[in-house]
Amino acid sequence: MGIDKDHIQTQDETGELAPIDQVEERVEAEMERLKGEAKKLVADGLQDDQLAREGERLMEEAERKLKRKED
Repeated sequence: MGIDKDHIQTQDETGELAPIDQVEERVEAEMERLKGEAKKLVADGLQDDQLAREGERLMEEAERKLKRKED
């Protein structure tokens, strides 16, 4: 019993991401969310509205990426 090379499909052919690539995207989104949260907390301490808005934007963008990844 051998492998029939004519019936093998690669991940490139199926369009499927490798498991490591799937995890990597989620980790990057989580890191972006944490970065946004940290900026917001620092901005709140410094009372810097512009930095707070940037932190909120980063958090929202990361949340959208995470939701897309879950769907």
